[in-house]
Amino acid sequence: MNQLKSRLEFYQEIGVEGLSLKLCFSKEPRETVSIQEAPQPIAKAVNEKMDSYAAESAKSLSLFEEDLARASTDDSLEKIREDMGDCQRCKLCSTRTHIVFGSGNPQARLVFVGEAPGADEDMQALPFVGRAGQLLTKIIESINLRREDVYICNVIKCRPPNNRFPEKEEILTCSPFLLRQLEVIKPKIICCLGAAAAQTILKTKSSVGWIRGRFQDYRGAKLIVTYHPAYLLRNPGAKKDVWEDMKKIKTLLESS
Repeated sequence: MNQLKSRLEFYQEIGVEGLSLKLCFSKEPRETVSIQEAPQPIAKAVNEKMDSYAAESAKSLSLFEEDLARASTDDSLEKIREDMGDCQRCKLCSTRTHIVFGSGNPQARLVFVGEAPGADEDMQALPFVGRAGQLLTKIIESINLRREDVYICNVIKCRPPNNRFPEKEEILTCSPFLLRQLEVIKPKIICCLGAAAAQTILKTKSSVGWIRGRFQDYRGAKLIVTYHPAYLLRNPGAKKDVWEDMKKIKTLLESS
């Protein structure tokens, strides 16, 4: 019932009229609607809504990046964590166990950015410690580095319920802390693991498959996108693509 109500509210929000819980459960005969005619206006409304969400996100992050440019040079990871405090800025605070800020070398030349904590991370307050994290450790070691040589963090610092994809408001609320982390660490290379990290930092709607495997400039760093380790657990065939991406990272690190 709650899921149906949420879905109806969403359709009403994007401008689809004539829907209600009363109508859904009514036993009275209703006018038949052509299935072939309905999708076009609904799809158009959904696309317009998603475009507005993307525009709002890009505008908010752009304004924050202007603040970054004016920020004091004495910012630090410790100060960022202190500013975060016992964060109550979004609804994830009511379901999390711990805030998962990030871990690793604060002067790392390579930073990995994931999506959000999972169940294991939520319990241990550390990023990438579950099955996906164990795979990430192997990936890091494959380029002759250790976890303690790099810095690992997520776009979202609290676990979304049932590991769902972060919502727009959650990303807008939490991503400024990530951007400050990157500004303080000033890595040579940023590796975005998955869509949430790539789309948030690059302010794009492109899929990982479309933008992975090539370096892009980001505030003095080289940024590369690859598949999230959790995706590799479900799709082992993509490991070869990640290995190609890691070889590019290794070559760039060794050349400087």
